[in-house]
Parts: sequence; C-alpha cells; structure tokens
Amino acid sequence: MIIAIDFDGTLHYGEYPKIGYPNLQALECMRRLKDDGHYIIIYTCRNGDLLLEAINWLIDKGFPFDRVNENAPFNVAKHGGTNTRKVYADVYIDDHNVGGLPPWEEIYRLIAAMKVVSC
Repeated sequence: MIIAIDFDGTLHYGEYPKIGYPNLQALECMRRLKDDGHYIIIYTCRNGDLLLEAINWLIDKGFPFDRVNENAPFNVAKHGGTNTRKVYADVYIDDHNVGGLPPWEEIYRLIAAMKVVSC
C-alpha cells in the first residue's frame, strides 16, 4: 500500500518553518508500516533549502521513507511517464485531516486492517 505522510505538524512538534522535536509515536508507527512492506511518501509544501533541511532531519532521526513529494516510479510509469504534482497514495496521513490527526497506534491499526492493493 502507498502511504503519503505530511511532514509539518505530523512528524514533528514544531511550527513551520522551524522543525521541532520528533513525534516518537509517528516514528514507531512508520517503522512498523515499513516493516509491513508499505511504500511511504513524505509530502510537504517545503521546497528548496527548507525541503533539504526536512529530508536531512528525517534521515538523521531515522524516519523511514521511499520518496519525498514524488510519486512511486510504478505509478509514474502507469501514467505514461508523467509525474503529476499530486502525490498518489492509498492513504494520506495529515494533521489537517477532518477531525484532526488520530493517535498513531490507531492509524497503524486502521491501515493494518485495510485490504487495499496498489498498482
């Protein structure tokens, strides 16, 4: 399954453009999701130096991910080699969800129960 996860306010406790301390529940959940074989895309409005800072922070803190702001290569190929601006995912995790961001343990349980098959 492809899972797109927002960066600011979702993976760290900070206020854009600053990066705060890591959300350790998010880190643990993402590690479990990755171990389960999911494809993780970080999607963020950051660009330039702020994006590079975020990527380096993710690597430094040990957050697993496959792509940042880009579609999975198999989805790009499926659409004739065009990498659209919108990141395709089976599930999106964002602190701006309607109703707010559920606890990460609940997020994991919900995703583990899903039977979505990606491209």
